[in-house]
Amino acid sequence: MNASNTATQDTVESHNAETNAYVPEFQLTRGQPAPIATNGGVSYMSFDRNGDAGTAVAMQDAFRLMEDGGGQAVIDLIDNAPPGPIETKWGKGFRTYDECMDYIRENNIEAPEGGVALPLRYTVHEQPSYSIVSSNAFWRDPSREEDAKRVRVEERDIGRRCLYFPQILRDARRMEAYYPRLSPSSPECMDRLGVSLAHLDSKCRNFYDSEEVERIFYPEIEQLLLDFFPGATDALVYNHDVFNKDYEGDHREDQDNKNPGVNRGYANLVHNDLNDNSGRVRCRELLTKNLRNFGRTQNYTEEEADEKMSKRFMSINLAKPMETVEQYPFVLCAWPSFADQPYITNYRIYDDRVGETTRFTYRREHEWYWFPQQKSNEVSMLKCYDSVTDGSVSRWSFHSACVDPTAPEDARCRKNVVVRSFVFF
Repeated sequence: MNASNTATQDTVESHNAETNAYVPEFQLTRGQPAPIATNGGVSYMSFDRNGDAGTAVAMQDAFRLMEDGGGQAVIDLIDNAPPGPIETKWGKGFRTYDECMDYIRENNIEAPEGGVALPLRYTVHEQPSYSIVSSNAFWRDPSREEDAKRVRVEERDIGRRCLYFPQILRDARRMEAYYPRLSPSSPECMDRLGVSLAHLDSKCRNFYDSEEVERIFYPEIEQLLLDFFPGATDALVYNHDVFNKDYEGDHREDQDNKNPGVNRGYANLVHNDLNDNSGRVRCRELLTKNLRNFGRTQNYTEEEADEKMSKRFMSINLAKPMETVEQYPFVLCAWPSFADQPYITNYRIYDDRVGETTRFTYRREHEWYWFPQQKSNEVSMLKCYDSVTDGSVSRWSFHSACVDPTAPEDARCRKNVVVRSFVFF
């Protein structure tokens, strides 16, 4: 299951002894299989050299994986399959959204009241993957022009290793029909399923103004989290993204001025933003280094951060529409339906950190939810990480964007703000 190992455990331990970097202990949820990951899932922080957070080794592994031919074999399998559904070990997959939608209609796949049956896009490549982020100095190095061309092809090819699969989305507002006495607007729902719904009438008027969002919206969300989760002692909103497919102004990210820009695309691939390693690494680097932090400056010592993280903490993403969502809604999957499924690690290589996100292969049993016509005062919440590993609570949700087939042709695209947070207990 574990791919592209570049070091034995002895080597990892040797590296750990030579660095002062924060290296998270390798952990899994009780009952969860090992991840599909490089180095057996051990964090790249284990390979830190002179404060590079393991980025040099990650770059080497990225190019090694590009050369092994496994990714191209998956693309060839898809390209050479006969027209129509592609039989996979998970079920029938489809090259295009429309093909999958036709299959749903032809087979009368129906959803319960308030729900919808539609295609969702999953990876079919059970290997780790790598992305070199746009801010990495690699892209500005003239001596690596040929390498850059290879990376562009590889990152394009990641999408070619995905297929659409038919799924049923349930109306999350009707949660109690599926789980009696479990309100979607409760912390119990988050603990059990990894998803929930909150409400907020924000005083923020211009979500395209990053300073106003930080000044007004961040404290509102932090207070919402403290009110929502009994026992929470502290909440930290550390960055945000604005989504608007039709935005015509300057959408570029400005790291120096802490402006995240505007996203004019929606991630239509099933994924989660964190995993066992990155949930802890991201928390600590924010508390002690403010590393790539668009929000307010934090000033915790390493000892204070260790104490804060010695108790339970969670990463929660919260999405609030600027107006009622008509098209491209955000969809969330409930933890129990994939708790025993290995995640597939995607590594995001920066100059000073290696982020880890996750992807998943399709299962018909995945339990998906949406909030149709989500209103501007409704805040959908999904868990990206929970430090509790004994299986008593959800560890995370995974999510995607989708096309709403019930929306009229002139439906407006989703305009919303997504904030990322940590909640401490």
